[in-house]
Amino acid sequence: MPSTLTAVSYGRSLPTDSLDQLRRLIAANGSHIEQESLEKHPGFDVAVFSLRSPLDAADQAVRELRTAIAAAPVTGVDTAVVPESLRGAGRKFIIMDVDSTLIRQEVIELLASHAGTEAEVAKVTAAAMRGELDFAQSLHHRLATLAGLPESVLADVGAKIQLSVGAERLVAAAKAAGHTVAAVSGGFSQILAPLAAHLGLDFYLANELEIIDGRLTGKVSGPVVDRAAKAVSLRAWSAEAGIGLDASMAIGDGANDLDMMAAAALGVAFNAKPAVRAAADAQINLPNLDVALALAGIPCE
Repeated sequence: MPSTLTAVSYGRSLPTDSLDQLRRLIAANGSHIEQESLEKHPGFDVAVFSLRSPLDAADQAVRELRTAIAAAPVTGVDTAVVPESLRGAGRKFIIMDVDSTLIRQEVIELLASHAGTEAEVAKVTAAAMRGELDFAQSLHHRLATLAGLPESVLADVGAKIQLSVGAERLVAAAKAAGHTVAAVSGGFSQILAPLAAHLGLDFYLANELEIIDGRLTGKVSGPVVDRAAKAVSLRAWSAEAGIGLDASMAIGDGANDLDMMAAAALGVAFNAKPAVRAAADAQINLPNLDVALALAGIPCE
């Protein structure tokens, strides 16, 4: 039987010429548009194309249309091809990175500003997120520059955290629709825990900063939350929630997110490093994290 799939096109605006270009690409791929709709959201527009592919295998249908769009990208917009297993799922599992994804900042750089090592730490962070350095080694190197900082800096950093545009809308809409939302971070639980409570996240995990006698030691307690741990968290939490991986979406911006993005039904690169964009199933190149709602087929109103 033919496969069902969905193409979602999104941008600050959706020029008619761009949508016509996408329609031609879909037709050239052999797929048939059964229905299309246009949605307007704060900061972005979305066009949703429900398709029927002549291919029997749904995975192959998604791959082939993604390849066709990548070879001839639609001008001025991003387009994602989303499997029906995610779009049509009654319950979905969404997992996000935290630094530069759920929030706008890198927490370790905010901490480093108190130690006078922000420039050094930012340089190492950027290299690690590009995949040029082992994450655990880079984390240990950066943490060592924080040794001796008073525990009180955590409250100061926590007060400076800014959620990404649309983050609260994403979590609230997904939760209201009965879906499960999680965050996993190579950052720190002392910052993530209150944020997770504020947003009402179902699951969260981050590194635990070691603090002795009221001061940061420059180390973490326990294993480092690296790219492998993020993928493990995705599998464990989705299973605990009773949601299959075929109904999961993982969102991140750096190399540390690649394993969980690969494990999910849809891996989404959010304003990501080039290597992450190249590996992702979909890209969001707008500041609006809530574009992910449209990708997953979750009502945004």
